[in-house]
Amino acid sequence: MKPAPKAKVRRARLLISKVDPWSVLKMAFLLSVALGIVTVVAAIVLWTVLDLTGIFDQVDSLLGTLAGSESGGFELKKVASLGQVASFATIIAVVNVVLLTALSMLSAVLYNISATLVGGIGVTLTDD
Repeated sequence: MKPAPKAKVRRARLLISKVDPWSVLKMAFLLSVALGIVTVVAAIVLWTVLDLTGIFDQVDSLLGTLAGSESGGFELKKVASLGQVASFATIIAVVNVVLLTALSMLSAVLYNISATLVGGIGVTLTDD
């Protein structure tokens, strides 16, 4: 038996001349919301790991020895409690969602303007 002849690889050269800003806005919003959720969860997990490993107590004792015994004592958990860390991470996530969505939309509009001047980005697609 003779092996089948190798098929020719098909190639298509395409030009990305326009990006729909509305679809960029929707996709950027969804991805930045996912990144925001990851940010909040990571902050909570990091705080919990630091608490379970006793890092806060070690920092408190280190600061107590550095400041001396005359100071009233310092508790890091009161300054950076889990609620405060989660609130701060949520604020950062919301600001991040707004900024990333706006910058993505602006990037799509700027790409469309520059693509009308230079023609866009050429892409070659192959069929393996």
